[in-house]
Amino acid sequence: MTLSLHHLGKHYGETPVFEHVSVDVASGEFVAIVGESGVGKSTLLNCMAGLDSWDAGTISHDGTDIGTLDAEQRALWRRNHVGFVFQAFHVLPHLDVAQNVGLPLMLLGRSDPARVERMLDVVGLGGLGARLPQQLSGGQLQRVAIARALVHKPALLLADEPTGNLDPTTAAKVMDVLLAQTREHGASLVLVTHSEAAAARADRVLHLRADGIAADV
Repeated sequence: MTLSLHHLGKHYGETPVFEHVSVDVASGEFVAIVGESGVGKSTLLNCMAGLDSWDAGTISHDGTDIGTLDAEQRALWRRNHVGFVFQAFHVLPHLDVAQNVGLPLMLLGRSDPARVERMLDVVGLGGLGARLPQQLSGGQLQRVAIARALVHKPALLLADEPTGNLDPTTAAKVMDVLLAQTREHGASLVLVTHSEAAAARADRVLHLRADGIAADV
């Protein structure tokens, strides 16, 4: 499944966030997006997920024009095809770790405790499924967010600074998990990062510059 952005543009009032962004991400490809703070990397990622709006251009995924979908249709599309790793984790404090990880499966009407437990093992949180989020460290919460994003085997994984809160050793292990899981299922991975180490592992690196143009580095 291919993700295609064609001449995408977004403005806040008269101020452009980015303009003329054209990117194709092939099935199974790992693309890293880098750039200075404030150039709209996270906003671009949110647009790819249909979580934010844009003013110009198109975004399509496997032939589906995301811009033509209403809010409910976008939510259903994300539920079926997208995994998103948020920089701020966005775990639900009243659910335990296993319930947080299993949430995408629940929304799809599927129950697969074995899959949830496997994902917890994969991210190094085996045996911690009954804990509440407030009982975990920041690095552990990031791994919960990654397990949740991967549990339903999405065709498209979008990750916003997934190693930003981690020490170098744990960050490398998290990248190992992201790559292994996306490669296993042939998923596309788009990663926004300031980490040179994380970007170095990508198939392709795109630089979002102040003028809003994405270009190969």
